[in-house]
Parts: sequence; structure tokens; C-alpha cells
Amino acid sequence: MAPHKIVSHDEWTAARKAYLLEEKAFSRARDALARKRRELPWERVEKRYVFDGPNGKETLADLFGGNSQLIVYHFMLGPGWEAGCPSCSYLADHFDGAVVHLAQRDVSFVVISRAPLAEIEKFKTRMGWRFKWVSSFGSDFNHDYQVSVSPQEKASGKVLYNYEIIEKFPSNERPGASVFYKNEVGEVFHTYSTYGRGLDILIGTYNLLDLAPKGRDEQGLAHSMAWVRHHDRYEGTTVDPKATYQEPKSASCCD
Repeated sequence: MAPHKIVSHDEWTAARKAYLLEEKAFSRARDALARKRRELPWERVEKRYVFDGPNGKETLADLFGGNSQLIVYHFMLGPGWEAGCPSCSYLADHFDGAVVHLAQRDVSFVVISRAPLAEIEKFKTRMGWRFKWVSSFGSDFNHDYQVSVSPQEKASGKVLYNYEIIEKFPSNERPGASVFYKNEVGEVFHTYSTYGRGLDILIGTYNLLDLAPKGRDEQGLAHSMAWVRHHDRYEGTTVDPKATYQEPKSASCCD
């Protein structure tokens, strides 16, 4: 870390107050962007998606429970993987504390992966998570929301992700979040989806690191999240700055 200028308290306060003006401008701009997000048009969900969950088969409409709003996190756990994506697991470590509070604002929160339910439950137990997690195995849901490779994409080598075609993606599964609304007659609408850096806002640890002098400290890493591990796998690990993203090992049993 580069050396910093050391100043008097008065100089420090003056610099901090100048930066505070920028922080307030950013907060106002973020609020304005959030309003624009809420004003985006909606699309009706025409397909009847069915998921496997702890309580049996559930449709997308069922996942709302008693609320009118639903946030879905698309977790990268493919069929046959021995573990979930470490980066998605990093995000998921933040979910349990939020779920109870979201429910007070008419919002349900569900995690969805393409792995079969038994594989989801095994990994969820290992990680000690409590949030609701269902399987979209055998459904078009992941493909339709850009978070799993389709047979056509696999054949072409080109992937639709974050609303543009990219030449390659290092995994058959991809991270994202989607938001839905259900009206009084049970119709479901897709209101928003975000991918890539759009998910940063969900990561409380990153927001805390941004307050620290070294920040995220990811400069020089070929893959910015190469340092991230499952929370039960940090002890004794080292970071290879040249490491790129690697999809978790798969038994290749049911992809």
C-alpha cells in the first residue's frame, strides 16, 4: 500500500468534509437510479415454471408465499457439482440475516439452482444456511433468465449474459438476481434482473472492505475473487494471483 500523507486534525477534517460532498452526491445519484429501476416496464411471465423444494413441487407463483414481491438469487450449483460456486457462496453468507427483514416489507427471498434438490440440500447443510433454496432441474427457468448454458449456446460457443452476446464464459452456470411481482389475481411479472457487477450491492463484506484503507485489495489478481473460499475452507489456504475462475468439480452424472 502506498504511503499516505500525514496531516493535522484540522487538515484531515477539511479533506473529509470535501469528500463528504462527493459522498452525498453519490447517494443522491444512487437514489435516483433506484427510482428509475422501479419505474422500468414489466413483462408478464407466460411460462409455468415448476421447482423442487423442501415442501414438494412449487410454481414460481407459489414461491411468493404470502407476499407480492419476490427476489430470486441464481446460485451457481450445477447438476453433479461437488460444491457450489465459492463466489456465490460468498454472497449467500449474507442472505440469512436479510430474509426476516425482507418479509416485513412484503418481499420473499428464494435461491434457485439447476442442481437436483438432494445435491442442494447436501451443500446447504454443509454450509449451515437456512434460507429457502429450490431446484430448477429439468426446467427452462435458468436458461430463460441467462444463468445456465443452453444446448444452443454450448454448440455455438457464444453466450447471452447480461443482455449481450459474449464469446465465452468460464462455467455452464452464471450468477444473477431476478425480481418478480404477483398481483391480486395471481399474475406474475418479471420486473428486473441483474448480473455480474450488478450483484455487488448484495455483498455486505465488499461494502465493509470498501471502507478499509486497503479496500478490496484485489489488484493484481487474474480473477478478482480468487481469494474467496467457502467459509469452512479458509484455514491454511493461499491465493494464487494467476488463478482464473474454475468451475467446481463435477461428477458429470446428470448435466
